[in-house]
Amino acid sequence: MEQLDKNECVYKLSSSVKTNRGVGKIAMTQKRLFLLTEGRPGYVEISTFRNIEEVRSTTVAFLLLRIPTLKIKMVSKKEVFEANLKTECDLWHLMVKEMWAGKKLADDHKDPQYVQQALTHVLLMDAVVGALQSPGAIYAASKLSYFDKMKNEMPMAVPKTTSETLKHKINPSAGETFPRAIDVLLYTPGHLDPAEKVEDAHPKLWCALNEGKVVVFDASSWTVHQHCFKVGTSKLNCMVMAEQSQVWVGSEDSVIYIINVHSMSCNKQLTDHRSSVTGLVVQDRAQAPSTVYSCSADGTVLAWNASSLRVTSRFQLPGNGLSAIRLHGGRLWCCTGNSIVVVTTAGFLHQELKIGENFKEISTSFLGFQLVPEQEQLWAACAGYDDIYIWSLQDLAQPPQRIHLQDCSKINCMIRVKKQQIWVGGTGLSQGRSKGKIYVIDAERKTVEKELVAHTDMVKTLCSAEDRYVLSGSGREEGKIAIWKVE
Repeated sequence: MEQLDKNECVYKLSSSVKTNRGVGKIAMTQKRLFLLTEGRPGYVEISTFRNIEEVRSTTVAFLLLRIPTLKIKMVSKKEVFEANLKTECDLWHLMVKEMWAGKKLADDHKDPQYVQQALTHVLLMDAVVGALQSPGAIYAASKLSYFDKMKNEMPMAVPKTTSETLKHKINPSAGETFPRAIDVLLYTPGHLDPAEKVEDAHPKLWCALNEGKVVVFDASSWTVHQHCFKVGTSKLNCMVMAEQSQVWVGSEDSVIYIINVHSMSCNKQLTDHRSSVTGLVVQDRAQAPSTVYSCSADGTVLAWNASSLRVTSRFQLPGNGLSAIRLHGGRLWCCTGNSIVVVTTAGFLHQELKIGENFKEISTSFLGFQLVPEQEQLWAACAGYDDIYIWSLQDLAQPPQRIHLQDCSKINCMIRVKKQQIWVGGTGLSQGRSKGKIYVIDAERKTVEKELVAHTDMVKTLCSAEDRYVLSGSGREEGKIAIWKVE
């Protein structure tokens, strides 16, 4: 046990066999192969799966017999490991190759779940052979060697830029029967509240899955901090940290749910909106109490005192489709679909950018926008277009500049990172297939610096972790979060 890692387990043990490292039983964990020697009981490391170079099933002559033998060649050692596995040889050959392929995929995609999946395939192979006890058993088991076939049939090449930028992948739906779409992500820094317990003081990643489920990760280790808890049963649209111990979540069911960071439970609900809550923004974090502005699809904007949880003011914007709200220069910028409206915090109209005046060819709507105050610019994405549009804040009447996103079929989200970068998430073509895609744009040069492809399904949401990492969440076909390094 002292030779193994903390969560490592032995999943398969061979019979006692003769090997070129002594007689003993071969043991397989999710990480390595080793030999439990007999006679003088001991542990002999054979290889980790990462370190394997080749696996072969062959036979060696002994007197008049041919004995089935497994040969494993390692990357770092000259010596080849040989084990006379006899009747077990074919099964071990399948299992070792599948674990090796799973580890390679996990390393290439920076996604440890491939190893767990390979282990599931291997345990199923073992069960099939154990249950059938017939000559056809190995053929049946070989149908389960999914990653080994994948490795041979099509090299799952990860584009170089993606591989260099991708740090890790995590799965908030691990242990569920099927993946769930990731609707919103929120990063909260650690050590904000002196009352926090040490383990609670880590930075956290809040992840809203469909049907009101929230999973919280420890953002220093990317392990689950709090398993699923529910806030309502509807889709969640937005999240923000209001006070040091409160996370506010806006839901499709028109309720704002408030999660207490210490107890990790939802103990308050705000029910003043009459339709889907689509945006939340906090003013004056430094001052206490801070003000939170919330907006809903019917055009209502409410201002809240974050301590008393009372509405301090309210106003109504004309029309439906209010989908996002931002604060800049003491004013609220509201995206209403067919326009971006700039109002005072009391609701008086200051400026309006109408979409119809800019796009005559096809009717469209604003999908989302970002403000880049340093350059006095408004960046926006529009439905049905594969361009990002940039207006000057000094004169919104001027025609916008465009940045074309190559091979982009849909834009879902955009965020600003490190002042001079805009990250845009959506769907696009990569290696001839439709994949979730992220475009990293240099805001000063107005050029696409990187195209990142690590999701099989669309990129639904993006969030920044203190400008050091960007986190992207994908749709329900995949339901994973990718963690990207920011340069």
